[in-house]
Amino acid sequence: MVFTDLFAGEIATELLKMLVSISRKSCRCKSSADNLITSIEELLPIIQEIKYSGVELSAIRQAQLDRLSETLREGLELGGKVLASARWNVYKNLQLARKMEKLEKKVAKFLNGPMQAHVLADVHHLRFEAAERFDRIDGSARRLEQRLESMKIGNGGWMEEAVKRVELAEETTLETLCGAGLDLGKKKVKEMVIGCENSSVVGILGIGGSGKTTLATELCRDDEIRSYFDERILFLTVSQTPNVEQLRAKIWGFISGNEAVDSGHLLFPQWITQFECKTGPRTLIVLDDVWSISVLEQLIFRMEGCKTIVVSRFRFSTGLDASYEVELLREDEAMALFCQTAFGKKSIPRAWNEALVKQIVEECKGLPLALKVIGASLRDQPEMYWVGAKKRLSRGERICESHETKLLERMAISVDYLPKKVRECFLDLGSFPEDKKIPLDILINMWVEIHDIDEEEAFAILVELSNKNLLTLVKDPRAGDIYSCYHDISATQHDVLRDLALHLSNQGNLNEQKRLIMPRRESGVPREWERNIDQPFKAQIVSMHTGEMKEMDWPRMDFPKAEVLILNCLSNEYFLPPFIDDMPKLRALIVINYGNSTATLLNFPVFTNLANLRSLWLEKVCVPQLSSTTAPLRNLRKISLVLCKIGDSFDPSMVDLPQIFPRLSELAFDHCEDLFELPSSICGINSLKSLSITNCHNLCNLPTELGKLRCLQILRLYACPALNTLPPGICELTCLKYLDVSQCVNLRCLPDEIGRLVSLEKIDMRECLQIWNLPPSVSSLRSLRHVFCDEDDISWLWKDVEKTKPELHVQVADKCYNIDWLKEY
Repeated sequence: MVFTDLFAGEIATELLKMLVSISRKSCRCKSSADNLITSIEELLPIIQEIKYSGVELSAIRQAQLDRLSETLREGLELGGKVLASARWNVYKNLQLARKMEKLEKKVAKFLNGPMQAHVLADVHHLRFEAAERFDRIDGSARRLEQRLESMKIGNGGWMEEAVKRVELAEETTLETLCGAGLDLGKKKVKEMVIGCENSSVVGILGIGGSGKTTLATELCRDDEIRSYFDERILFLTVSQTPNVEQLRAKIWGFISGNEAVDSGHLLFPQWITQFECKTGPRTLIVLDDVWSISVLEQLIFRMEGCKTIVVSRFRFSTGLDASYEVELLREDEAMALFCQTAFGKKSIPRAWNEALVKQIVEECKGLPLALKVIGASLRDQPEMYWVGAKKRLSRGERICESHETKLLERMAISVDYLPKKVRECFLDLGSFPEDKKIPLDILINMWVEIHDIDEEEAFAILVELSNKNLLTLVKDPRAGDIYSCYHDISATQHDVLRDLALHLSNQGNLNEQKRLIMPRRESGVPREWERNIDQPFKAQIVSMHTGEMKEMDWPRMDFPKAEVLILNCLSNEYFLPPFIDDMPKLRALIVINYGNSTATLLNFPVFTNLANLRSLWLEKVCVPQLSSTTAPLRNLRKISLVLCKIGDSFDPSMVDLPQIFPRLSELAFDHCEDLFELPSSICGINSLKSLSITNCHNLCNLPTELGKLRCLQILRLYACPALNTLPPGICELTCLKYLDVSQCVNLRCLPDEIGRLVSLEKIDMRECLQIWNLPPSVSSLRSLRHVFCDEDDISWLWKDVEKTKPELHVQVADKCYNIDWLKEY
């Protein structure tokens, strides 16, 4: 008892000091902090009396005091979070303020209840020696420590860490199966990084697919490395065509502690990387997929305490102080990795032809990526299938001295055996820039348009490619839900697999190829293309990746069969290619700007003749001004605007949207910062079935005419913190099936007449901190089947509704914060 009393007394004292600081610093938490100060000042003398009396309470009273101690300890932790929270983080501060209010209520309830009377009545009873009780606590502590030690998993790490390792299974497969080789590599590189003061730039070198990035990633997770650099580790992917200024800005911002710096306003002189500085804390920079010594030299900051790991396929003659070359897998390691992928176990099953398996493993030449991809392609296939694969692998001849080219020839076997549509979808992945996340919305739309499949089949193909290790899905917790937004899901692909897709697509005559792809960014159109412009290009997919383009930079090219055009650029101004107006079959147009600022699109009138265009994706551009003279896009079904400046593009006084987009069914705004109010002209698009407004932090108003969208089935208002009310007209959306208002942290209530939404099946209202009550009409939502919310007061109200509606499922969500999208920009 004395131990608990002492603990509670010290926590109360520390908490009192912290609350004074909070009252001075945080305006949102000031009221709660002041009330808590008053309560704890009243409570502290009672705790001190118990503490110094040496008196033990009864079991019931002691349990109450234990609960108080736990409440104060939580308060101490909460106070630390409040003091550490940055003022600009409005969302987090609102959460903390609400938690402070709950803590205040808890302490007040304790004081106003019977606890004081019980403690004062029993304070002079049942005395024991303090030392005896301390010994008892010490023994319990030792036993508890032993039990916690027994809960460790593997070689250490707790359950939470084990869960993370499961989520990162792609990297940990090699660690599990080839631990000896990986551990040896880690040991050698660690010695170079932290054991040698003179090695400020260390290289991890090896051919594509050999596990270089896996080794670098494991080093970043290593406890000794993390401790040595005090968690100051930055991992960046450079790629073949990097935005060097943007990368320099990120690195310097991380080193200097000013991570808000951008490449347009660099706060360091251009020559700083060439000289050594004697300042800065210990920092580790990891540069993955470096292709050029000239790029590397611009990204190295030789400062005391700053170390750089360079991951590359190439042996640079200069720039590296030390290097480690990743070794290929030994025979036993290769067999274990292949068997795990092909059979789900580390050894060959008894019923299988051992000689055949060994021959296939031998053909993979110890390359981890080849072992995984080929193993996944053969999984669950009959033995005759394996025999055919072995013969094709054995016939793969080296067409040049490059080991990687030979790898591509051998890995092609895994693609040749795919079903035709799945194979075509894999080859389409080469159309996107290397080392960039591919939004699933783009892939799904593209595949639906050109392969004559529906969205469900397209998603199934994605999963199949992922299961065969031909791409990696970056999954959102809602991925695969019938109403999930594909904005939240993306795909990534190993650069060797992208090279494989390009290698297989670039067969035959250039003008006859089904896919015409620029593999990396260039200043303009490739010369090889220009030499062939006298004949039409028969490509179905055209993908270009350039810098800033002017009208005179575009040659006249003929694409009579093109159905998908992907324009990747890095510029402030981009003149759309004139040949767009002569692409009669174009169904999907994707324009993505990877520059530091929003690009202005010129030559927008080329859209005039796009009669068959069905899908339009614009990213990080200024949306062109529409007007009454804009030609109607009669077949356009879907528009996605990501990181765009909207301006007056949808001004109802200047444009008649229903006339321009008569069949539009899906409209999405994502991270559009200048979207303050949804234009009322959108409410006239009667064909609209899905309206998605996500991460638009300045959206504060929705039009009152929203109820005119009588065909609307999906309304997504995710992460719009400035939005505080929903218009009453929303209750007129009788076809609405899904409503998402999650992370609208200032939304105060649901509409009073929400019960009129007779078709509503699902509501997502996670992290809606200001909604404390439900309108009575929710009981009239006869189609409602699923509610997603937080574990707070609102969840209990929904639980009460659930009791009267047996078909309703109320799901309480785990907290999840993710700003990974920022790494791309």
